[in-house]
Order: sequence, then C-alpha cells, then structure tokens
Amino acid sequence: MLRQRIITALLLLVVLLPALFAPALWPFALLVLLMIAAGGWEWGRLNGLGSGTALALGGLVAAGALAAWALGWIDAAPAAAWWFATTVWVLGGAWVLGRGVAGWSLLGAPLRWGIGAALLWLVWLAMVAAKARGVNFLLSVFALVWAADIAAYFGGRAFGRRKLAPAISPGKSWEGVWSGMLGVLLLAASWIAFDRASGQGVPSVYSQLHGRLGPVGLVVALVFLTAMSVTGDLFESLVKRSAGAKDSSALLPGHGGVLDRIDALLPVFPLALALCSLG
Repeated sequence: MLRQRIITALLLLVVLLPALFAPALWPFALLVLLMIAAGGWEWGRLNGLGSGTALALGGLVAAGALAAWALGWIDAAPAAAWWFATTVWVLGGAWVLGRGVAGWSLLGAPLRWGIGAALLWLVWLAMVAAKARGVNFLLSVFALVWAADIAAYFGGRAFGRRKLAPAISPGKSWEGVWSGMLGVLLLAASWIAFDRASGQGVPSVYSQLHGRLGPVGLVVALVFLTAMSVTGDLFESLVKRSAGAKDSSALLPGHGGVLDRIDALLPVFPLALALCSLG
C-alpha cells in the first residue's frame, strides 16, 4: 500500500508541477478542471447516481467552469462569489454537521447533487483565481491546509484525548485541531518572514492578510481558515459515511479518490480569497 501511495504521489507531481509553474494560466486551469470534473463524478456516485448520470454531473461541473472561464472570471471573479461560498460553508456546514450522518440522507437528492456541483465549481474558480495572483499566493494556501493536516495528525497522536466528531471521523480530536491551528500560525510567521527577506513580488496569503487585517486580524483569519479546513474534511467524511463508502473512489491508487484529496481545500480557497478582499 505504501509503495502504491508513493508511486501515485510521484505521478501526480509529474503532472502538477509543470502546470503549477507554467507561465501561462491555462495548463493549471485545465488540470484543475479535470480534477473537479472527476470530483463531480465521485460526488454523484456517493449521492445515489448511477455511473452514467454521475458522469453527467461531472460534465456539468466542468461546463460551469468553462463558462466562468469564458466570462473572464479567472482574472476578475466577483468578490460576491467568495462571500457566497463563505456563507454556505459557515452556515450550511454547521447545519449539516449538526444533523449528523443520518440527516444528510434526509435532504432531497437534487439538493445534494446541487450542493456538490456548486462547491466544486467554486473551488475550481478560487484555485485558478489564486494561480492568477501568483504561484507564491497559490502555494501558501495549499500549504495552509497541508500544515493544518500534518500538525493535527501528530498533535492528535501525541495529545489526543477528546474526540471531535466520533460519529463522523473517530480519529479526529480537539487536541489535533488546536495543534493544526498552532502549526498554521507558525507556518504563517515563517512565510511572512520569507516574503520580506526575498522581496516577493506576489505576497503570500499570510502577508496579504497581515497587511489588510493587522497581526490580530491575521491570527483570527488563520484560526478561522484552519477550522474551515477541518469542516471540509468532516463534511466529506459525513457524505461517505452516509453512502457507506470508505473512499470517494479508487481513481488515485493508495489515496482513494479526488474528493479524499481535496476535501479540506473546498472551503479554504474561496474563503481565503474572501478574507483577502477585506480592508
């Protein structure tokens, strides 16, 4: 299993890195479009659609992304899109997680399909808009989620006592959440220092939030974004438990599916852009 995970990760890097550092925006936009289309297919299957209809849902998500691309929203996406995503994730996420696994299946199937399509479309738009700002900004948002996840894993293993959501994700603890937040704050301090020392033309999300919100606002914003990364992870786990699935699919051998890899990114990218529009 470990060998399979490593091989898959290396193949993904071979595809991702050239798109990430390409001067043009379209290779990254196209790669992420394929990813969210696959995520749409997985979402459909997890929510009761057959394979063919689930493919149609993935195609619908991709069509929505192409429409936004044609409208020029990559370079000038309306800030209202990010604040809409923030409202959906904060209020909707709290409502769904509060109702638990059983509550998700009680929602009408068309509503569940629409929620998934909208969230995937929004994260595509946000990720490509972040790339349009610059690689330093894009990588800093990715790193926020990675740092939160890694610090939460080790902090939870070392100090975890109180379960966060045992009916949804038994392995997560409150101590892991606090560890993740601390890891993100340490990462932010290091990245801001790097931006200043290197004279980065494109500031990271941390430098932008610090410049717009000040030190206290930066801490509050990062704690919020870390909490929302946990919400994204729990939300996808809830959907999988409702469907009786361990992974969202087997598209990525050793890693599960696309949704398993991007669940925490779903809220963080649009919410980071929303916060960067403040001030």
